[in-house]
Amino acid sequence: MNLRSVTAGWAVLFAMVGTLLAAPKLNVLFIVADDLNTRLGCYDDALASSPNIDRLAKRGVRFERAYCQYPLCNPSRSSFLTGLRPDTTRVSENTTHFRKAVPDAQTLPQTFQRAGYSVVRAGKLYHYNVPAGIGTDGFDDPPSWQRTINPSGRDKDEEKAIRSYTPKIGLGAALAWHATEGDGTDHTDGKIATEVIALLEKHAAQPDKPFFIGCGFFRPHVPCVASQKYFDLHPVEKFSLPKEPLAHLAKIPAASPLVRPPNYGVAEPDLRNFIRAYYASVSQMDAQVGRVVDALDRLKLTDHTIIVFLSDHGWLLGEHGGQWQKRSLFEESARVPLAIVVPGNPANGQVSRRPVELVDLHPTLADLTGLPIHPALEGKSLRPLLANPQAAWDKPAFTQVTRNAEVSLAVGVDPKKKSLLGRSVRTDQWCYIEWDEGRAGTELYDAQTDLKQYHNLADDPKHATTVAELKRLLASRAK
Repeated sequence: MNLRSVTAGWAVLFAMVGTLLAAPKLNVLFIVADDLNTRLGCYDDALASSPNIDRLAKRGVRFERAYCQYPLCNPSRSSFLTGLRPDTTRVSENTTHFRKAVPDAQTLPQTFQRAGYSVVRAGKLYHYNVPAGIGTDGFDDPPSWQRTINPSGRDKDEEKAIRSYTPKIGLGAALAWHATEGDGTDHTDGKIATEVIALLEKHAAQPDKPFFIGCGFFRPHVPCVASQKYFDLHPVEKFSLPKEPLAHLAKIPAASPLVRPPNYGVAEPDLRNFIRAYYASVSQMDAQVGRVVDALDRLKLTDHTIIVFLSDHGWLLGEHGGQWQKRSLFEESARVPLAIVVPGNPANGQVSRRPVELVDLHPTLADLTGLPIHPALEGKSLRPLLANPQAAWDKPAFTQVTRNAEVSLAVGVDPKKKSLLGRSVRTDQWCYIEWDEGRAGTELYDAQTDLKQYHNLADDPKHATTVAELKRLLASRAK
């Protein structure tokens, strides 16, 4: 990509945004899925049925390599909704509120409130204990919103019918599922979509203020509950567990796996049934995305509304030796779907393969709507990549996670430590991971040729210089 084409891309987007800003202020529809990995049609998953998310991705710029900053609900959401990294929010689990460490943080919704927007959320934006917190405010941040809407649906009502393959684990983390009757619109996510549509209709009828609407879906977070209609899209025989090289499993550092024993000891037929349920939950959530976006089009709000679709983090489905859920630094856990639709952007329909971070969303949306970018924000506006998805981009993506004292002791780390920290950095070419600053193991994967991360090159002398460079880069971020 030469300098002329990059400059031209910038000029087009600046001109386009300038024109839109001269008109009524741009609205923002901020759609967040929960525990959704990149098993979607638009990310080349042939088993997925996600036509609405796929269609939305084609309307905007889809980011092939977007990463959360911490693969767990509360830390990730605290990070991208504040625009601050986990080291700043001091949130590394689901029980600490970010305002304990940063009481004066200006969140993404607050940025829009201060600009005179109507700011409302429906469903899950900040952390909830799922499914226990459905229908409540969850672990919310009241200053972020002018109004909150907390539906509860059939998935919550039929909780006693849920089947769990890991009964010793609470439903919020269990491999558990249930198929209901109906079309899914009476589930919590269906009711969230209905509420968001009502908000859009009200705005279309009385457009007194621009809006920032947070639309937070609960699925595919476990327990995976969906209408039988969506299970029928996914015959169980099409699913199988990953088959991985033994050499790969042998070179995973002991601190990396979280699920012990592998697959929780659950039998393969049950695991396949659960994977089916995960895909069914994705399909049902996808249908609600479609309902919301169709309403935006029907109400003729599309030309003045930025749409963002993302997940808070990914979710493992048996990869890397029987790992499940999140809290891993592997791609399946750290990588998320991300699409941004800016009205009139000439680059819409393109894909960016640059590594980007969810912490970038706060400055990006402020930038695109002409609002001041708060000086404390720790991300970087993605506007250059929205203008030209192939533009040069030297900003790496960082993700971190902790392991508890029991794991720390098992891998031979100082037993006085309460936890062990894993950090990763991703560049155009590489993914580098180290546990306890390398004392508990390191990993290096070629991000261009080893997409499944099967070949740990960290001990290969040919890559010693690369490891040293990435280690310095990771250390600079940790300071």
